[in-house]
Amino acid sequence: MKNIFLTVILLGMISQACGQFSLDVSGGFAAQSYNKVQIPNPDGTAFDLYKDFKIQGPALYFTLKLGYSFLGKNHFFLLYAPLSVNYEGAAPFDIRYQNTTFLKGQNIVAYYKFNSYRLTYRRDIYSSDKWLVGIGFTAKIRDAEIRLTEDNNTDKKVDLGFVPLLNIFTEYSFKKWSVFFEGDGLAGGPGRAFDFYLGSKIPINEHLKVKAAYRMVEGGADVRSVYNFTMLHFANLGLIITL
Repeated sequence: MKNIFLTVILLGMISQACGQFSLDVSGGFAAQSYNKVQIPNPDGTAFDLYKDFKIQGPALYFTLKLGYSFLGKNHFFLLYAPLSVNYEGAAPFDIRYQNTTFLKGQNIVAYYKFNSYRLTYRRDIYSSDKWLVGIGFTAKIRDAEIRLTEDNNTDKKVDLGFVPLLNIFTEYSFKKWSVFFEGDGLAGGPGRAFDFYLGSKIPINEHLKVKAAYRMVEGGADVRSVYNFTMLHFANLGLIITL
């Protein structure tokens, strides 16, 4: 506890001297529209984790974003956004997945993971009493896994890779609250990735805001080893702390 207290004091002193730190902590519930899989591509069996199996338990998630703003218009962000979903059900047909064939009617336990680690630089390009607009770039590391298990048979595909993205942000302020739209996205080549927020912020005091938003994640890859595209929807509630 003493170390945490000293760290907070130190961050406050640094922020006063050099810039401003922020911590965005949020989470909520996740829902899906689809989660299409074919591994390997195109020799594996095409199936949909969401439509062909049942989600087990509530799909909860959280995100942590550490920000640093300096010289008025420049912002760096570090984001950690883990996500995992469990599925279970009888295979609706024979599924060839990686090096294993899961037969129709067998009970399948499936695990889907898509963790995201991001470093973003954004610069404000327009600001007024009401509007704030910024653009930037995001370096994203994806840590993905899809695993199927039946009795003693298990097969999985792990995908760790780098994705460059464009970052956008816009906010409109009312008297006591604001609405915002922000996110990362890029399409082209063998895949696409979009992660957008639309919501509002309500200041509690000069150091604390409450955030409520709808978040949408969509994307995937269509390459020789993997075909996987998914769309997820999130109810997002969080706190933004500034120092």
